[in-house]
Amino acid sequence: MQTDAARSAAAGGHAAQPPQASADWPARVYRALRAADVSQMSYVPDAGHAALIQMLDADPQVTCNVLTTEEEGIAIAVGAWLGGQRSVVLMQSSGVGNCINMLSLPVMARTPLLMLVTMRGEWAEFNPWQVPMSRATQPTLEAIGLTVLRAETGPDLVETVAAAAAMAFDSDQQIAILIGQRLLGRKTW
Repeated sequence: MQTDAARSAAAGGHAAQPPQASADWPARVYRALRAADVSQMSYVPDAGHAALIQMLDADPQVTCNVLTTEEEGIAIAVGAWLGGQRSVVLMQSSGVGNCINMLSLPVMARTPLLMLVTMRGEWAEFNPWQVPMSRATQPTLEAIGLTVLRAETGPDLVETVAAAAAMAFDSDQQIAILIGQRLLGRKTW
């Protein structure tokens, strides 16, 4: 009998996940986002966010926006806020570089921004092309003016999302949460 991880590996090339990655953190992050009244989600498809994307997409009270490029999500988040809604942008670390110019919009306008960034180029990375942007992600986000928080375990991520949502939406801050690659598990192709 094939396990879920083995089926996933066969379908999308993703290897078995470490024990901490199989925890219920995506469902708990979903609940934390909904408790923070997030009603818009923008994303470029990413295996690290797959479970969370599915949960938010299944929620009839959440508008989901599939992006062609990550910076579109920044503009949508600002527009959502101006329209009275709270938003989250999901992306991979390799997409952060695409957003640098657009990130000046929420920073200068002082509108809330909540980003969840799955990291690549770290723990057990097989693709050397992911490493340079991985190294640059946090310093780049900080240089443009975002507060960067990091989570390496499921419980830390849930706590961090709840705290970051409060920071973003209650005090108009721009927050990026970096989700460590070890939590997501090793990828192979």
